[in-house]
Amino acid sequence: HGQVSRRIWNSVWAGLPTDEVPITHVTNGVHFNSFVSNDMGSLYDRYLGPGWHEMPTEKRIWDRVTDMPDEEIWRTHERRRERLVAFSRRRLRQQLEQRGAPPPEMQSAGEVLDPDALTIGFARRFATYKRAALLMKDPERLARILGDKDRPVQIIFAGKAHPADNTGKELIRQVIHLARRDEFRRHIVFIENYDMNVARYLVQGVDVWLNTPRRPMEASGTSGMKAAANGALNLSILDGWWAEAYDTNVGWAIGRGEEYQDRNYQDEVESNALYDILEKGVVPLFYDRGQDGLPRGWIQLMKSAMRAICPEFNSHRMLLDYMQQEYLPAIQRHEDLAADNLAKAKALARWRAKLTQHWGQISFVDIQAAETSEYRVGKEMEVKATIFLGSLDPQDVTVQLYYGKLDNAEQIVDGHISTMQVISARGDGSYDFAGLVPCHASGRYGYTLRVLPKNSALATPYLPGYIKWAS
Repeated sequence: HGQVSRRIWNSVWAGLPTDEVPITHVTNGVHFNSFVSNDMGSLYDRYLGPGWHEMPTEKRIWDRVTDMPDEEIWRTHERRRERLVAFSRRRLRQQLEQRGAPPPEMQSAGEVLDPDALTIGFARRFATYKRAALLMKDPERLARILGDKDRPVQIIFAGKAHPADNTGKELIRQVIHLARRDEFRRHIVFIENYDMNVARYLVQGVDVWLNTPRRPMEASGTSGMKAAANGALNLSILDGWWAEAYDTNVGWAIGRGEEYQDRNYQDEVESNALYDILEKGVVPLFYDRGQDGLPRGWIQLMKSAMRAICPEFNSHRMLLDYMQQEYLPAIQRHEDLAADNLAKAKALARWRAKLTQHWGQISFVDIQAAETSEYRVGKEMEVKATIFLGSLDPQDVTVQLYYGKLDNAEQIVDGHISTMQVISARGDGSYDFAGLVPCHASGRYGYTLRVLPKNSALATPYLPGYIKWAS
């Protein structure tokens, strides 16, 4: 989210590398007490203690998930899946009744879904970029996956489209139409009127939470966090929170974070990847049972996911990040600027006026470095520069060396910064600066110089419109 936002707003800070745009992020988190089922909560209470309520950011608390007996965690999870299936049947019957469906169709509502089958949940706003239809790209292949008599799979869809989003409504129509086909009738259910109650049943009862947004359009995707806290495993595109949380020990990723220009090609590639993951990874692991009937490998992945995800993706951690990274520094800066009858604020305003008036005078008079094309790793290259500051003083600016590896277009990529020091004044508004470029690794490197404003009262060293690069 931070990366995308910096790219979107880069034009405001014209001339500044995208990765330096002063926009940060705070990753979302979820309130566990609002979404963890009573069954799973009781299990946490018994083996983790009350700390999972009070201090959910403590990793040591979640490490105790390892001590939870496989039999208990699986029995608890199966109980939640059974309740989800029962709830889905009731809701489907209500939906059919409201539409005036004939009695045989009403009766069939009690036969949909299997309380013992691998259950996938897909529930969210039906916006186009969330691609609810990705799983339906190849209906024949999907039918083979869902209809396997020995390893059945079922999908519960839920969600709403914005009243003005006709494309989103069409996606819902496609899901409902598919669910009415004979080969899918017992394996796919769409729950209407998605709300908090429906959401709780789903995140508490599914085995797999599916998320298929078109990267990089997913801002967060908190439903997957709620499902993970209830023991579900995530299967998702590497976007939003899953791009931060994913590794091979917590679930499955569709693709490797690629971004495509051709959307149809992207859908084709990622739908095939999704089917492959289901066929070769998800389904076999779920149905790999020992003599005791427990999917030990699946349960170990559940535990690993809870240990890794729960201490990081909760609302306590989110609020701490906001407080420590954003609110407290803002409060401290306000107090500093307001002290002594706004003394610092007034001084900052005078300095900004001076900067605005004279920034255009800055120019690079001369830049010199040792005349050699090669440096050994571990050595440093000294660079000297004479810069005309006009009516500004060296304490008003920061002069930096910007260096890094060169790409094929002779552009610096993944740049680094080394601050230059003023060594003398020439008396005509020009100053001599010197700095060092460290040689950390082999390869083709380049460097340039830049001037930025400097004032301890600034919230960020980057001011829109105030950056001067050496040509």
